[in-house]
Amino acid sequence: MRAASIAILLSGLLTVTPAAAYDANDPANCNGIAWDDARPLAAAKVSGQPRVNFVKSPYDDDFKAVGCPALTDACRKKAYLVSDDLVLLGRTRGDFTCVSYQSPHAKSQTWTTGWLPRAALAKVEPMATPALSEWIGSWEHPGGGLTITKASVGRLRIEGDQVLPTGRDLHNGSLAATAEPKDGLIAFVDDGTTPFERPNAGDECRVRLQRVGAWLLVEDNNDCGGAGVSFTGLYHRK
Repeated sequence: MRAASIAILLSGLLTVTPAAAYDANDPANCNGIAWDDARPLAAAKVSGQPRVNFVKSPYDDDFKAVGCPALTDACRKKAYLVSDDLVLLGRTRGDFTCVSYQSPHAKSQTWTTGWLPRAALAKVEPMATPALSEWIGSWEHPGGGLTITKASVGRLRIEGDQVLPTGRDLHNGSLAATAEPKDGLIAFVDDGTTPFERPNAGDECRVRLQRVGAWLLVEDNNDCGGAGVSFTGLYHRK
């Protein structure tokens, strides 16, 4: 009997449903924006409402936000954005878009990510064909900045640094490339000598720049510096 009881107990333990586990690839989970070799980032403004609350993913509230994102009180976060705030757009799911937001007044690279209702977002189209003068200048962003100057005919020199404090240490990254604007973008790999259209060979610093309103929208593939360092964000002229 004792052996039989132990066998039954072990069998029960083996069939217990495992505890909920975080799944970064769950399509209901918003992880913010992601690099795409084929598609530039897009930006949008919060519009139509004075205040728009972020919406939860299923893993919020200690894995108790089952059924989110949804337009319910239970899925509404306390954090919110206000009209005209600019966000960077990630993927969509039903009536929601996964976004990343950084305050233009932030002193460090602090991002807020989450779902927002698609109806509350108005896409901001980038400049179609910016003149060279629209690129040139010193551009600031929490943690660092970029300087864009004239190079050879039709080409621009892009140089920048980014610093990420990590406890008692610092991780940093740098850009130094010469590239030619094309179709409203400046896109380059490493120093600009490798064609951007060539498939990613791995461990390459890949960067795209766009002019969006008064801003310079920068995105990289997270291979342009130390761990956690990214140039991605909206930059303003000094």
